[in-house]
Amino acid sequence: MTTAATGTDTGTATAWPALVTETAAATTAALGRAADADWYRHPAGSDWTCRATLDHLALGLLGYAGLLTARPTDRYITLFGSLDPAAPVPHCLEGLRIAAALLAGTVRDTPPEARAWHPWGHSDATGFAAMGMVELLVHGWDLTGALGLDRSVPDRLAAPAVTRLFPTAPVGHAPGDTLLWCTGRLALPGRPRRAAGAWAWDGLVR
Repeated sequence: MTTAATGTDTGTATAWPALVTETAAATTAALGRAADADWYRHPAGSDWTCRATLDHLALGLLGYAGLLTARPTDRYITLFGSLDPAAPVPHCLEGLRIAAALLAGTVRDTPPEARAWHPWGHSDATGFAAMGMVELLVHGWDLTGALGLDRSVPDRLAAPAVTRLFPTAPVGHAPGDTLLWCTGRLALPGRPRRAAGAWAWDGLVR
């Protein structure tokens, strides 16, 4: 599939790893501007602190790489990854880039016929790449808002993730806004904001 917003052929094996690492680079660059802020405040509507949200991102990115490696059919893996709680924020952001690179490399090396368990649909390498991108983009948006930074979701990165994981997403809106609507972050014209916990992506291979 080729997304109009990116001009990227996201059906190829080589496109998705680059998208994962680019998303991690863009997200951590934005967050790095607030390295000296109070990371123990909470993003709006979240039980996690900003610092805990970074741990969630590391866990998710490494977890997706692990799922693609082990390819279980009915469970999550037993490997859990976290960031050093004593590390300064710039080092934690480095950790996220490392985790994204590990996911990207796993996506690159996973054969197209491989599938792995996920509660929101058994998926392939492209699906797990898109999941990692959604985590980075959406929680990056949460964090930049909490930290007082200008925030947006890049359309060229949101578009392939929406296409892959939200097949029934509304059309006619900027891809970044569509992704935020799909994940319950904001309203779209004529479409109220989705309630927390009332959304999920669809990782099934189509």
